[in-house]
Amino acid sequence: MTATINALVVAVPAHDEAAALPAALDSIHRARNLTPLPPCTVVVAADACTDATAATAARHGADVVEVSHRMAGASRAAAVARALQTCGTRPEETWITTTDADCRVPSDWLAHHLRHALQGWQCLLGTVRIAPHPSLAPPVRALHDAHYFAGRDGPGWVHPHVHGANLGIRADTYLRAGGFPAVPYGEDHAFVAALPPGTRVLRTDACPVMTSGRTTPRAPHGFGAFLKALGELAEDVETETSSS
Repeated sequence: MTATINALVVAVPAHDEAAALPAALDSIHRARNLTPLPPCTVVVAADACTDATAATAARHGADVVEVSHRMAGASRAAAVARALQTCGTRPEETWITTTDADCRVPSDWLAHHLRHALQGWQCLLGTVRIAPHPSLAPPVRALHDAHYFAGRDGPGWVHPHVHGANLGIRADTYLRAGGFPAVPYGEDHAFVAALPPGTRVLRTDACPVMTSGRTTPRAPHGFGAFLKALGELAEDVETETSSS
């Protein structure tokens, strides 16, 4: 089964991410310029920002929609909606990718998504790797990796993860699923759970996105909060080991 893709969309939600956005957007632009690709629309949803996120995004070549949701799902959906309005192609010929403002995508990321979209996949669920960060202690990384890579059995690993930081979806499938829901957290998981029956979903570890290792989360239940909780667990384990 093959498909025709005439436009790419990159949607990025951002809350007070002026410091991290330049690296994220530069990585997206490198991916966009690596090889000849269909026209690509990059939209940042600046959500309830008190810093220069919107101006920074515009200065680094992104379209910007300013919203006040303070919710990654709603702002991710707002970025997708703006991009679909802008690109003007038919939904069945448009591929949506999403990542986060504190991430860096590999240079072949868009080509990777496009290749699988052209093969007829309707949704691509990718993986992440954690970038070094001063607040990320080695025991926390070890705990994360033990959890994250449990069951990995080689390069063809069909992983169990869902990340808004590395997700692709054909626009007609996205619309049938109702888009990213306005939920307090876990919008990526909720969205994937709402995909129509029979959706062709590819889970691949072939092109992971680099995500921040910071443990000061922007979202109360986001990835940073997960790393923070792992840090507390690591401290508890260390305390128990020291006292035994």
